[in-house]
Amino acid sequence: MTTTEHSPSDAPAADPALFATMSTMRAMRRLRPDPVPDELLDRLIQAAVWGPSGGNMQRYEYVVVTDPAVMAELAPLWKRCVDAYLATTGKYAPAGMDEAAYARMVAAIEFQRDHFAETPALIIPCYRFPEPRIEEEGLRVYAEALGAEATERMGRIQDRFSALAEGSCVYPGVQNLLLAARGLGLAANITIWHLFLESEWKAVLGIPEDMNTFAAIPVGWPRGRFGPVSRRPVEEVVHRDRW
Repeated sequence: MTTTEHSPSDAPAADPALFATMSTMRAMRRLRPDPVPDELLDRLIQAAVWGPSGGNMQRYEYVVVTDPAVMAELAPLWKRCVDAYLATTGKYAPAGMDEAAYARMVAAIEFQRDHFAETPALIIPCYRFPEPRIEEEGLRVYAEALGAEATERMGRIQDRFSALAEGSCVYPGVQNLLLAARGLGLAANITIWHLFLESEWKAVLGIPEDMNTFAAIPVGWPRGRFGPVSRRPVEEVVHRDRW
């Protein structure tokens, strides 16, 4: 056996604790109104900051709302966003999803909507790319490397590419934050429904117009219990070597 080969006895005796955390990290929308200590919220942001960032630019910012007066100001915006979601995209259960399970999820969404003003904490991850510095010679090499067809295609999807590039700098940190919340016994869930009324949210929170927001994450102590998530089995989603 070479030094790079492993025998079955080399396998860990049990899954790392992180696996148990991930496998029980449900979207918890029913929150108690009890406040979350600032030091715990700071730990969530620290976990997010540990996430990777494109080019290690670290241009993320996090708005953390705990003031009940501000939360009360956001509550009507949240209601409008949730109502818009439930009337369109969220009106029917996705194909293949159990109707009863979907009804339970909608009930939790409605509970969160109706009690949003009591949310102990809300975290808004933000990111803003710097203006790119691209010279004519760089554009020439870019087009030469991709070829004419791919260069033209990239021109058509540039907005999507830019949005995904920013998202890739934010969402790994958000996942760290959610994992940290679960590890600390806090309930949290990621939503992007605030984007329906992003300008209004920015106005309430004083977020600069040129700063992009990527999620609204309510955080608090759970009313219910964590439990195993229900997901598609690995063998259904993996395509090895080719589709």
